[in-house]
Amino acid sequence: MSRALIQASRDLSESLRGLSFSKAACTYLPTDYARKSHETYLRRFGKGPKRVLLLGMNPGPYGMAQTGVPFGEIPAVRDWMGIETPVERPDPEHPKRPIQGFACTRSEVSGRRLWGLFAERYPRVDDFFAGHFVANYCPLVWMAESGANLTPDKLPKPEMVPVEEACRRHLVRVVELLKPEFLIGVGAYAEGKLRQAAEDSGHGAFIGRVLHPSPASPAANRGWAEAATRQLVEQGVWED
Repeated sequence: MSRALIQASRDLSESLRGLSFSKAACTYLPTDYARKSHETYLRRFGKGPKRVLLLGMNPGPYGMAQTGVPFGEIPAVRDWMGIETPVERPDPEHPKRPIQGFACTRSEVSGRRLWGLFAERYPRVDDFFAGHFVANYCPLVWMAESGANLTPDKLPKPEMVPVEEACRRHLVRVVELLKPEFLIGVGAYAEGKLRQAAEDSGHGAFIGRVLHPSPASPAANRGWAEAATRQLVEQGVWED
């Protein structure tokens, strides 16, 4: 199954490679330049059906953009997951958003919170991935001239049509492969994408969400781990 996930990821990258976006000074595709670590993640942890699929939106600048792993906070990927591979450089590369791979010293707060909670509950990484898998809806990273991150909703809708088509097709494939009982969006945006994918695939999983761990969210800053745990317990994903 992990080989099928890898092929699905390569197909998605092929569909997205070369697209242009008028408001983006640079667009990164980590599943290309960080393919080694991305595919190591898929190969090692994408085996077999999963009880829970958690979905994020798109890579953060100091997480998946550096490591190729969803929400890829470097200490979590390197020390808990045991993944550390060479990462190439995107072309073109924004001067204010360099890709340093596992040498990057910046922290991805969302990833630190997300993976920190999972590592605390499942100290052995294989115990977590035996029943869970974490993916992102879209692997593209967009940035403005200033280097500021651009989220998908900030880009012209016509330019996003091929992106949406490719990402939706890929998500349906992931759901079909993993056959999860629970589809959990990390934030409302991802929950909506999971609902679309479940409808397209006819998959009858429970669909829910947890609070997004972004530091831009005041609610997340008041205790994200506690809030997310409570939501997962209330939705029947975890036991209290």
